[in-house]
Amino acid sequence: MASIKKRPNGKWRARYRDSDGNEHARHFARKIDAQQWLNTVTASVVRGDYVDPKAGLVTFTEFYDSWSTRQIWTRGTRSSYDHVAGTVTFGDMPLLKIKKSHVETWVKKMSTDGLAALTISNRLGLMRAVFKAAVGDRLIAFDPSGGVKRPGAASRASTMNIPSSEEVRALMDASEPFFRVAFVVGAFAGLRQGEICGLQLEDVDFMRQQLHVRRQVQRRMPHPVEIREPKYNSDRTIHLPQLVLHEISRHLQEFGTYGDDRWLLLGRDNGPMWPRLHEYRFSKAAEKTGLKYTSHDLRHFFASGLIAAGCDVVTVQRAMGHKSASVTLDTYSHLWPSAEEKTRVAVESIFNEAFGSPADSSRTGGQK
Repeated sequence: MASIKKRPNGKWRARYRDSDGNEHARHFARKIDAQQWLNTVTASVVRGDYVDPKAGLVTFTEFYDSWSTRQIWTRGTRSSYDHVAGTVTFGDMPLLKIKKSHVETWVKKMSTDGLAALTISNRLGLMRAVFKAAVGDRLIAFDPSGGVKRPGAASRASTMNIPSSEEVRALMDASEPFFRVAFVVGAFAGLRQGEICGLQLEDVDFMRQQLHVRRQVQRRMPHPVEIREPKYNSDRTIHLPQLVLHEISRHLQEFGTYGDDRWLLLGRDNGPMWPRLHEYRFSKAAEKTGLKYTSHDLRHFFASGLIAAGCDVVTVQRAMGHKSASVTLDTYSHLWPSAEEKTRVAVESIFNEAFGSPADSSRTGGQK
């Protein structure tokens, strides 16, 4: 129901009822303006994308607090969202009044504060999820972060630090003997730091030549560490050659396991090795060799080896425990051969099959 009436003061009063039966009204100096407003509102009601103007008066922080309690998140994901929600510069603003410019100001501040481009991009992605939820609840008509440019980041090719096989061997040789196995499963199984710390004897299947990734160890304040599922729930099985399993077996023979849960690495208080201690042991070996690598660089070494061996995207994704194949491509696409190179190799293979290689032709004088 909608109508327009002239008031005694000369103003035009336009009013309508929304889908819930609530009445809304606005006053205009000209009847044509009142009619245009009413046409826009009633059309949105008919389309089903109507937004109650009063609903958007809830602040960003108020909406986030309510929305976040309904999400099925891991503790790590919740911690990430809570942290980012606490950094926005528009937390006390009503959702209805947040504009693209406000989001851009927040992005600019993060950049000025010295945050990396990838960090800013990730934070913006998390906030977009909140705004989209507000749109879905019909608190606002559109996402104000839409169209906000992400800061340019350096290409993966220029920032990725991949050690050579010789450098990996040098790092392993420089490590403390009991810590050598951490380099083995990092470089030749691609495990994350927390996953390495979370390895137990039961995770190694010597008969089937498999390593099962079932848990990770993460710092969680105020507690020193927390044992939880791998990132993105990426429980997975890594198929290992006998040579790698031999290194793990030798570690077990020389150093055994630690604690009641039989952790592969020496931990604390009957528990696993803390990630902070893992980082210290790794850095100590790297410093001894003069090489500037981190434990995450060993994951890049593992992934690059799989790609060089001809593994496809899905195979690499599963081995690395990535959330999706798109994450794998975003990270390692520059390591796969280009389409042009693949075409050349394929054509060369077809040509050689049909006519033989140039060497074969010269030996036979071009005769068949």
